[in-house]
Amino acid sequence: MSDTPDRARRTLTTNGISLSVVEAGPADPDAPLVVLCHGFPELAYSWRHQIPVLAGAGFHVVAPDMRGYGRSDRPADQAGYDLVNIADDLAGLLDALGQERAVFVGHDWGAASVWTLATVHPERVRAVAALSVPYRPRGSRPPVSTLKFLFGDTFFYMLYFQAPGPADRELARDPRAFLARFYYSASGDAPAGFSTVRDFHGTELHEVLDEAPDPFPPWLTSDDLDRVASEFARTGFTGGLSYYRAMDRTWERTAGLAEAKVTQPALFIAGDRDLVLRMGGPSVMDGWVEDLRDVVLVPGAGHWVQQERPEEVNEALLGFLATLR
Repeated sequence: MSDTPDRARRTLTTNGISLSVVEAGPADPDAPLVVLCHGFPELAYSWRHQIPVLAGAGFHVVAPDMRGYGRSDRPADQAGYDLVNIADDLAGLLDALGQERAVFVGHDWGAASVWTLATVHPERVRAVAALSVPYRPRGSRPPVSTLKFLFGDTFFYMLYFQAPGPADRELARDPRAFLARFYYSASGDAPAGFSTVRDFHGTELHEVLDEAPDPFPPWLTSDDLDRVASEFARTGFTGGLSYYRAMDRTWERTAGLAEAKVTQPALFIAGDRDLVLRMGGPSVMDGWVEDLRDVVLVPGAGHWVQQERPEEVNEALLGFLATLR
């Protein structure tokens, strides 16, 4: 996605950092604002199929490289990556844009971020659409200790990501090769038996990932992969990994939100082969998302649903946005 006049890039200051955003759509300040928040390990570029469609439908679209990624600031202090602070980034982004509210769309960690925003700053969220990661209430114990209890000595990627150093070095050794394997392994094209859990420990992540085919499935071209990999070759992966390392801090900072419900209009979209759904499907939102207007499970799609099946995702988003007018 090039930075053309209809897809301009600029840098905005928010919450003490700078976020680089891709922006498209009408210049009219009254045009409804939609903010697209990516996950791990991605960039604003992951929304390349949604940005022109939403802009063409009359929405002012803003897609940031999230904190820690791409051309945005990558603070070294990993405590700054808890989701309350990420929610503050997004609220400040609205201030920088001169807007009071927006529809927030998030995928993966971006989904977790916009769900958090909807409870921490509910007045700033007109509606929320989450891809892959459903809203779930705050657990009764810190998430890292919960994962250690569940997985013990087995390899689980979220636990592998906790210690600064090993994962950072592994992923940065060959960003393109890692991204190809990771994207493929979590996609709907991967073998049905894939899992990021293995009955041994002391390994590296690439050992539990599937070999990416050549050519790659057509939803991610070689040029797409080159573009994303070149950014991670420049920045490394520590910013994205920091979201995992701040999970317990997020849990600590949301103690007052243990009973918080999402009251804004909401949409959930996921591929029916998304690995995240094995950790808890849409039913975990029952009683917690009060105005869940639709659940869209895209047949055959995996975790990267907005890239794997852009037409279905765009249709679902436009249908949801139409209910807000």
